[in-house]
Amino acid sequence: MRIPAALVVAASATAVIALAVPVANAAAVPQVQITRIQYDSPGTDNRSVTSLNAEYVQLTNTTAKAVSLKGWTLRDNASHVYSFGNYTLAARARVIVHTGPGTASAQHRYWQSKAYIWNNDRDAATLRNAAGRAIDSCSWARPGRGFSVC
Repeated sequence: MRIPAALVVAASATAVIALAVPVANAAAVPQVQITRIQYDSPGTDNRSVTSLNAEYVQLTNTTAKAVSLKGWTLRDNASHVYSFGNYTLAARARVIVHTGPGTASAQHRYWQSKAYIWNNDRDAATLRNAAGRAIDSCSWARPGRGFSVC
């Protein structure tokens, strides 16, 4: 049985297009990702500075270039909002956003909250850019684990 050359070419082109789709989706990986959330501060929840700051969200820059987070926000389901202000996350670097009070540095930012932000039983963290577009999110519904690797 002979298969016309035009049919073979058309089938090959279709296969190439089908294979190209997953590669195109790989570009959808956010530049900055939520990589870990410690939503249940270890130990007793006594609202001490130590306890509040043991609750945190870790963000990671997945690129080889610094990313400006000026105007970006991090929020929970109850609309508690942390604003990054004029901050740049270095290439391939991580930053931890602690719930409680503290002095900001390149690796640590502080929400300055006197209460816990993240619900232990279920919640979601959403990172939005300066235009308000959701860049990444991480949710959990597993009480007792205390953290989520996103």
